[in-house]
Amino acid sequence: MTAASDYFENKLVDQIFRAQAFSFPANLHVGLLTAAPSDTGGGTEVTGGSYARVSVACSLANWAGTQSAGSTTASSGTGGITSNNNVITFPTPSANWGTVTHFGIYDSAIGGSNNLLLWGPLSSPKAIFTSDAVSIQTGQLQIQMDD
Repeated sequence: MTAASDYFENKLVDQIFRAQAFSFPANLHVGLLTAAPSDTGGGTEVTGGSYARVSVACSLANWAGTQSAGSTTASSGTGGITSNNNVITFPTPSANWGTVTHFGIYDSAIGGSNNLLLWGPLSSPKAIFTSDAVSIQTGQLQIQMDD
C-alpha cells in the first residue's frame, strides 16, 4: 500500500480546493530506504557507496495509466493504480547499502526542495551488497491512489 506524505496531501488540498498553485515536478526521483518513513517524512534513505536516487520523467511513456499495467494512454481505469513502464536502474553500489525495505518518491534528486511525496514498502526486503545490480523491474513499483 502506498502512502502520501503530509506535505503532498497538503499541496493537493491547497491546489484543488483553495486555488493555491502547486508546481508539480517534471521528474520524480525514486529512492530506496532501509527504515520506513511516515507521512511526516523521515525514514532512513540509503547513503554512500555510489547511491543516488533515480530520476523518472512524469510522462505517459514512463508511468502506466490506471486502466492497465504498461499502458501509455491517459488513465480511465477504476483501480487508482499506476506503475513504472520501464526498468528503474540504480547505480552499481561501491559499498554495501544495507537491507532496503521501502521506496520513496521525491520531488528532487537530493537537495533543492527535496520533499517526500509518496512512499511504501517493498514486496520483500532486499540486502544490497557491493557490486549488486539494483533495479525495480517494469510494473513492480506500484502506486495506489485509493484505498
